[in-house]
Amino acid sequence: MGKKAKSSKGALKAKERKIDKTTLPPPPKPLVDEVGSAKLLEEPSLPGSGYKALDREGFDDGGVADLTLVIDLEDSVLRRKRGENEYFSALKADLLPRVTKGPLAHMTRREQKIKLAKLLFSEEEHEEDKNPSEVWMDTVDGNEDAATKKHRAERLASARMALSLSSVLREPACASLSLSEISKRRLAYYGKDGAEAALRCADKAIEIAGADFWDRDEIEIEAEESPVIDPKYEKNATAPGLAHETTLKLLPIRVSHLCLRSAYLHRGNALAALGREDDARKSYEEVFPMLDAEPRCGRLDWERSSLYVNIGNTFSRQGNYAKANENYSIAEKLGTDHIEVEEGNRIDGMGMVIVAKRARAFALKKDEKEAEGKTVLKEVIEMQLKLNEENEKKKTEEEAKKLEEAQQAQEAGAAPPVAVS
Repeated sequence: MGKKAKSSKGALKAKERKIDKTTLPPPPKPLVDEVGSAKLLEEPSLPGSGYKALDREGFDDGGVADLTLVIDLEDSVLRRKRGENEYFSALKADLLPRVTKGPLAHMTRREQKIKLAKLLFSEEEHEEDKNPSEVWMDTVDGNEDAATKKHRAERLASARMALSLSSVLREPACASLSLSEISKRRLAYYGKDGAEAALRCADKAIEIAGADFWDRDEIEIEAEESPVIDPKYEKNATAPGLAHETTLKLLPIRVSHLCLRSAYLHRGNALAALGREDDARKSYEEVFPMLDAEPRCGRLDWERSSLYVNIGNTFSRQGNYAKANENYSIAEKLGTDHIEVEEGNRIDGMGMVIVAKRARAFALKKDEKEAEGKTVLKEVIEMQLKLNEENEKKKTEEEAKKLEEAQQAQEAGAAPPVAVS
């Protein structure tokens, strides 16, 4: 039996601390059922057939379930680790990790996680962020306009903020993804001058997602605007990686794979920016085994095609057009599959084909086959015009759908109440 409260005030506090189990949400799913977006939907979550899988029945959810798994919005890991009673008691007493100072202090832990998701995954209106392709090209030449520089700087700052927030919330998967985004956005802002730092961040993202231990202090320094890395720093790796055996008792291996897919791709881009083409190829190729079981849908085929185009570009830069073109052809085929199949994702398919053909055109020019390159580039322009028409058509349809839904809602709200006899 527990001790009785000495006063009515103490009894009230004890009552307030007590958890009413009838109000708790259902317990976390068994780990075997935590499959994220690998489980396809029976019906599309959005109108149209753009999310339909090519190789099996069902529709992709757009990565929503994977995002939920990585962000761990319901704190499933902590709940499994602490137990339901201890977890919800700590949550009620505001004892779980969260930012308690500054502009985010008024937010709950859950609200801060939603903020973190927006920092990492929110869609931007800027032209640079609309293309799902992750093909690396050096777009920094010193002639960027002020608006582009500002946008890239803000994107990099957001990734650093995401890493800082991930560290406070003690969310290692988010920390790994934040580092991958810092790597990507460093290359976008600094170009080749930022490649060494981009590679360092990608390597740290892989450490967190791996099967060994990692050092929290070594990770958190990357959230600084200009991190100073002490060459004499003695590593203190005590945090288990996402694929460590102790971690896998609390969360599925899919979380590790999602983080590694991003980290190895951006590591490859950083190595390519450094001119280390063979190493870049090896890094890109690390991703393919983790994609083997994934469905053929637009979102995931963009990931596959980006890898093949990046690999092709490493061969092109080494002067091997034949091997480059092999990879461009695979990437192009991924896109044409979506264009040709009934109810396929035509818009994404056309985008993939354009990226692959554009890379081929540049590779042909590099291989001193300028006439062939111009022919391919002409095909790219023609398809881009068609894609622009498709996008406008889709936009018009979506706006009409929204207007129709708004009118239906207004009519439903204005309908006279049914008389009751």
